[in-house]
Order: sequence, then C-alpha cells, then structure tokens
Amino acid sequence: MDCILIAEAADKWGITRRRVQVLCAQKRIPNLTKFGKAWAIPKNAKKPEDARKA
Repeated sequence: MDCILIAEAADKWGITRRRVQVLCAQKRIPNLTKFGKAWAIPKNAKKPEDARKA
C-alpha cells in the first residue's frame, strides 16, 4: 500500500497539518495505519467530510 505523511495530506487536501492530525486521532480516515508516532495515510484516501459544519 502506498502511503503519504500528514504534511503531504495537508497539501493535497488544502487543510492544515494540525487538522490532518486531528482527523487521524479521530480515525476518520479509512485504512489509516500508525507506525510508532507517525501516521501512514493511504495515497488514495479521500478528504473526510468536515463534521464541524452543520
């Protein structure tokens, strides 16, 4: 499986690195894997919907 890091996902989705970290911590990204302290996000993962918007 090809993976990208938080910084790459942030650039790809147009959001901050911190927001991607929060999405990872909430496990809102499908097929997410954690290696120690680093998250591996699948390259083909779609940006999750923003649950903060009503």
